[in-house]
Amino acid sequence: MGRRTLLRSIAAGGAALAAPSVLTACSTGSGSGGDVSNAGKKSAPWPTYTPTEGPAPDLAPSTAGVQAGYTAYPRKLVTATDGKPGTGKEKIRVLSITYGTPPKPAGSNKYWQAMNDALGVEVEFTVVPDADFRAKMATLMAGDSDDLPDIINIGGGYVLPREAQFVKTRCADLSEHLSGDAVKDYPNLAGIPTYAWEGMGRIGGRVYGVPVERAKVQGAMFINREAFDKAGYRPGMTADAFRAMAKEASGDKKHALGASTVGFYGYHFHAMWHGAPNEWRVKGGRVTPMYGTDEFKAALEFMARLRADGSYNSDATSISQVDLKTQFYNGTVRSMTDGWGAALSNAQGIKDAYTLDVAEPYAVSGATPVYQQNRGCFGYTVIKKASKNRVKLMLRVLDWLASPFGSKEYELMHYGVEGTHFAYDKAGDPIPTERGLVESRTNLPFAYLMDAPQPLYFPGRPDLTKRLHAWEKKVVPLLVPNDRWGLQSATFNRVGASLQQIVEDGVTAVVSGRKSPSSWDGVVKKWRAQGGDKCVEEFEEEYEAAR
Repeated sequence: MGRRTLLRSIAAGGAALAAPSVLTACSTGSGSGGDVSNAGKKSAPWPTYTPTEGPAPDLAPSTAGVQAGYTAYPRKLVTATDGKPGTGKEKIRVLSITYGTPPKPAGSNKYWQAMNDALGVEVEFTVVPDADFRAKMATLMAGDSDDLPDIINIGGGYVLPREAQFVKTRCADLSEHLSGDAVKDYPNLAGIPTYAWEGMGRIGGRVYGVPVERAKVQGAMFINREAFDKAGYRPGMTADAFRAMAKEASGDKKHALGASTVGFYGYHFHAMWHGAPNEWRVKGGRVTPMYGTDEFKAALEFMARLRADGSYNSDATSISQVDLKTQFYNGTVRSMTDGWGAALSNAQGIKDAYTLDVAEPYAVSGATPVYQQNRGCFGYTVIKKASKNRVKLMLRVLDWLASPFGSKEYELMHYGVEGTHFAYDKAGDPIPTERGLVESRTNLPFAYLMDAPQPLYFPGRPDLTKRLHAWEKKVVPLLVPNDRWGLQSATFNRVGASLQQIVEDGVTAVVSGRKSPSSWDGVVKKWRAQGGDKCVEEFEEEYEAAR
């Protein structure tokens, strides 16, 4: 099995979908588990969107996708739920990916204990490191239904074969609980924007999960601003100037561009800055995958030159994203591509050693740079088939976890217990303690199971909020969606993982220097022959049928 880049799913959500919302965004098709297609089926309505009330932002959002910005923490918190989801007697098992270190056991983890108390349930949390998530999910999906956790987040950007069949066969149909006005029983889930539900998609016309909302911006190239500026960085610089800057910022065992086994040299960023589609483009009824475009090949050649210059870290083909973050924090690498939602943890990780900022697209002669828009969610969370009352308990738990920014519930989940995990500074911002950093949501990621719509707020870092809000105002107009969202292909469902592996192996071989850029034509030929062309054909048929 292969995987998409982490950056495909972590950051931001997409409201403007090219395909109608009646089609699922999951990789689905016929096969084991029955027909999961939405075509010809009466679709359950999307949950009725009812925004939750919260504090007025200092920096205004936009309907196009700029997030609301808060430079200070709300002075008065609200209560967003009506009591605890559980009675204190229930136990639930949950599973989520993590990009941090394993959490301390519940018996010595004050954050875990506080969350259990607030939820009124004993949570048995299985935290799966990013590097192991693909294998863990394969084992889980092939195993016995009795061994399934009660709540599972399917996120992290992975391509899981027959994912929709697994969900339909072994997870609860949530339509009667969440579709239309039914979601009003769970007011915080009703506060999830419609674009996030559309990005998650239906299966067989039914709602099987709850999306973990993300803003429209997909991800970013986080930079050490002082190191970049010293080397000659300027926003909007030409590609050639960017290359010269990256070379200048490298040397003496340091590298301008950090890469890991997750981001594959950040190829999505470079491809789209060269003008390539956001993976799949539908125009005039014709589907164009990014991989066979001249723009994508030009980006690979550019990246290969960056690698030959010594601008990438030499262990890019073997280092994990977690270890790359350590190198970024200590200054060994001067930038890294990461999910947009990682801005706060990255700001905390560098411990004010330098200014955390985000690179703007460079300019390529003759190309119109675009920026990657997300599907609207980090992933989605499903519930194991169970009795109606048991499913309602799980939904109450997820509703609690979706409590909005400015609520007491949000504060506990995101910052922990006052005096133990954080303390208010003079400005009123919750600043994490050393224990808070160890027991934080990065280590025990309740927020990957469910979360509120994301604001731009960084405790004690109002300047970071202002920088990222200003950056979004420049980049959001460049956002383009992946036009495959919402389109079905039985072939993609069957071989999408292996197709993605072909792409990622080919990118790695070219950029690392193991093969020449001219070899990419062979990669594209192999991709087409092993199912890519068939996927294009089926996506086009789906698009035409949906018009």
